[in-house]
Amino acid sequence: MPIFRSRVQGELLAAVLLTGDAEFSLTELAQRIGAALSTVHREATRLEAAGVLTSRRVGNVRFVRANQNSPAYAPLRDLVERYFGVPVVIAEEFGELDGIDELSIFGSWAARANGLAGPEPNDIDVLVIGQPDRDATYESALRVERRVGKPVNVTIRTPEAWARKADGFLQHIAASNLIPIISTSEDGGISG
Repeated sequence: MPIFRSRVQGELLAAVLLTGDAEFSLTELAQRIGAALSTVHREATRLEAAGVLTSRRVGNVRFVRANQNSPAYAPLRDLVERYFGVPVVIAEEFGELDGIDELSIFGSWAARANGLAGPEPNDIDVLVIGQPDRDATYESALRVERRVGKPVNVTIRTPEAWARKADGFLQHIAASNLIPIISTSEDGGISG
């Protein structure tokens, strides 16, 4: 998204703005988004000067959090969610895997994203329909966990099992608030 200075700035904003009132050290943020501490420091300083973040020091450690009183908070949070939020990160990390026919988010995270009231989700449930390499799939889930800061639980089912929905678990998922991320089109390409 060209309105952000860089991908680092977008991911820093996502890490801070999409986690409620959480507070992070700059070192935690650098590790989480895979950027140099000096770059995170510069971006956090710019964002604080703009009123988007607030910070406090404990000894030599600088902690930052979203400035929820800023008039820019809500619209910026919406933009960041759209371009750097959980569905985008999942699409990026799972999108290169072979053997995925469909990829969706389900469970409490999907319910909250669809507007159902409830507590903040503790994890993200991902449904993979297809026959991807399981190790590569779980590695993708770990990368998502590092980027979004929440555990990712992956459920893998074959297209045949998903079509039958013979067990109660799959019936429950099918009836829930699914958020489609990737689906294979009829020409074999992936859309997301």
